Amino acid sequence: MEIRRVQFTGGSSYVLTLPKEWVDAQKIKKNDPLGIEIQTDGTLIVTKTIEREPLQRKLEFDVDGITEPAYLFRLLIGAYISGITSIVITSKERLQPFVRVVVRDFTQMTIGQEVIEEDDSAITLKDLLNPSEMPFANTIKRMFVIVKAMHEDAITAIRTGNQALAADVTARDNDVDRLHWLIARQIHMILSNTTLSKKMNVSPRMAVHYYIISRIIERIGDHAERIAQNAGAIRKKDIDPAIITKILKASELSVGIFDRSIVSFFNNDLKKSDKNIESVKVLEALCGEINNLVIQQETSDAIVLGYITESVRRAGEYAADISENVINYLVGEEPTLLGKPARK
Repeated sequence: MEIRRVQFTGGSSYVLTLPKEWVDAQKIKKNDPLGIEIQTDGTLIVTKTIEREPLQRKLEFDVDGITEPAYLFRLLIGAYISGITSIVITSKERLQPFVRVVVRDFTQMTIGQEVIEEDDSAITLKDLLNPSEMPFANTIKRMFVIVKAMHEDAITAIRTGNQALAADVTARDNDVDRLHWLIARQIHMILSNTTLSKKMNVSPRMAVHYYIISRIIERIGDHAERIAQNAGAIRKKDIDPAIITKILKASELSVGIFDRSIVSFFNNDLKKSDKNIESVKVLEALCGEINNLVIQQETSDAIVLGYITESVRRAGEYAADISENVINYLVGEEPTLLGKPARK
């Protein structure tokens, strides 16, 4: 890091000279305008680019050598998350039918991606979403509502045998993935374009914190989906009712931990986060009791019930991870929350 001293001139102005190497590299001349951005952490960004147009990034995929649809889909998701604003898919010959299917699935699974041009040998996708119009907090709240409902409906499917409800839970997991990918995309765009951080009124550190919480919620959603998938394999008439009762109780504990984690996250509550982490012990003990009962069932039933119990437990533990991340963030961001003044 190069250190330069601030000069005071004219009785009211503070002046800091710019490094000559940087000025030459940017081809800046006398009287050229420069943009100065004040960041949320107090740092300044000096840039030659003063227009407010978002950074446009284009990427082209030649699909002639691609034969696996899953591979192409992963490439498109990778481009989306990395912040690419225009994706062009080309072929020297006519595009294979699977390519169009993958593109259609991709546009349905992502937010803001639309086909703007298409012919026999090329497809152009454009990002039509302004990332600053989707606040992180709103996305996290929406993910929470969806995942909580997924978990509760998956447990209801176990209690009632409602297969249609279980299938709907699985379908909703796609909505959670879409929102998580959106947050991942916004993170990458913030890291490559710091002015977006200011537009969204969030520091890069806080943005990363949102991404971590988003990832945890997405995993809780995955476990809700697994519970729903296993619900259809339960033969309720052959299962000890005490097991179902205890699974319902464990689910209540797991969802309660999830609820409190999100509340403490948005309230920046250090003490409640810590208390919530401790509550996982009760859930783990109850799941242990369930497993002791499960091993007395027929093998096929025992396997399914074991998977369900494991997912209920893991969902609660992941929810507690949210509280752990709240503590980690707050201790670094607000040391005075510990009850002692921060060192200067």
